[in-house]
Amino acid sequence: MNIPMIRSISHAVLCLALFTTVSCAAPILNVTDAPVKTLSGKELTSDQVTKAIVLAGMGLKWEMDVAAPGHIIGTLNLRSHQAIVDITYNTKIYSIAYKKSRGLMQVNEDGTAIGIHPNYNGWIENLDNAIRTQFIAVEQ
Repeated sequence: MNIPMIRSISHAVLCLALFTTVSCAAPILNVTDAPVKTLSGKELTSDQVTKAIVLAGMGLKWEMDVAAPGHIIGTLNLRSHQAIVDITYNTKIYSIAYKKSRGLMQVNEDGTAIGIHPNYNGWIENLDNAIRTQFIAVEQ
């Protein structure tokens, strides 16, 4: 192989590596003002909503800390990764918002954040689904 061809192949490999790194980053998924819904439409009490959210998180190995009425801090530790979310709620709606993480944020060479590891969004989707399932289970 000649030198220009080696440079061209090296450049292509570098571009592919950069594209793969950037494409793996995802925007942070937050759940905003999701309804607290039961099958019958009956409104749950604040204590029932708290218990449902805590049970949903614990079932998925989240540590759930009731910080104040209407506010739970959820922490998920997996291998060397950690995700922390704020869950705010009342008897009508709940939200799950990114608070901070370790080993999940994707950054550019200059250190600016470009997104989060896509597994994080899957964990939030799973937590959201588990919460909705627990709201339904409260009635049964």
